[in-house]
Amino acid sequence: FFRSCLRCYSSQELCKGVLTTGFGGGCGDRAMAASVVASVCTWVGLGLSHYEEAVLLWWLAVAMVAFSAFAAVALQFMPAYYGRFTAMAGPWQGPLIPGKLAWVVQEIPNVVLAGLFLFVCPGRTPLPTPNAVLLGLFLLHYTQRALIFPLLIRGGKPTPLTIFLYALAFCVVNGYMQACTLARHAEFPKDHLRSPQFVLGLALFLAGMGINLHSDHVLRNLRRKGGDQAYYIPMGGLFRWVTAANYFGEAVEWLGFAVACRLTPASVAFAVATLANLGPRAAQIHRWYLDKFRDAYPHKRKRLVPFLW
Repeated sequence: FFRSCLRCYSSQELCKGVLTTGFGGGCGDRAMAASVVASVCTWVGLGLSHYEEAVLLWWLAVAMVAFSAFAAVALQFMPAYYGRFTAMAGPWQGPLIPGKLAWVVQEIPNVVLAGLFLFVCPGRTPLPTPNAVLLGLFLLHYTQRALIFPLLIRGGKPTPLTIFLYALAFCVVNGYMQACTLARHAEFPKDHLRSPQFVLGLALFLAGMGINLHSDHVLRNLRRKGGDQAYYIPMGGLFRWVTAANYFGEAVEWLGFAVACRLTPASVAFAVATLANLGPRAAQIHRWYLDKFRDAYPHKRKRLVPFLW
């Protein structure tokens, strides 16, 4: 439909037949729709040329890695003030935002940007199958995280404004990086979906996503009532071996995504950022459990990586 709109808009041809999509059958209606689509695509593409866009994507990836290194060091000296550490936030962190609302708003840019680049403004027609599949995996993850996960949260702590704004900015930048790279720039062999690299990456992605979903389920069901704000020791699944099983799953997931993407700068930067954020966070949560439960906590558990760390 969008391609036919753009053809109609560009050539001002007499459109024949009746369009059944609800925009009407006249060329004027289709041209108006095409104008809207073109405006959206210009906005999404920031009005840049293909080369300028590629340069921007490269520097965004470099900046993400550099900032992740800084964040990893900073998190050695202070916690990220959300979840169980919200109570430690000072006034400089700003007002508190309801946890579910903050989560949806901060994560939804990934869904919007991936959806726009995949279905409306891919930049290539048709979008090569490997690119569409990889972008679809990204969209699948964030559809669950932004629209389903918040509905399942029981209780949940509010989020300080500064943490919310950081998460929102990260999701906007990362959503643009991943979606734009896969839709407009990444080149894969035609048989990439049958290559060992893609199969390995997909296996890691799906395994990590499964671990993440199961671990979230375990943590969520520790609290049997919505008003229960107490903390309990999680058991079962990967929690047998690590404190932050949900973080381990997410780290494996985005490592697999980077492998499946043949290590594009955007996917590598995202994997590095994930580990730089979740690694120190896992260590902080591990210390918190040891301090709170002392001898009752399984001391053989590692922080993030089973049997290693």
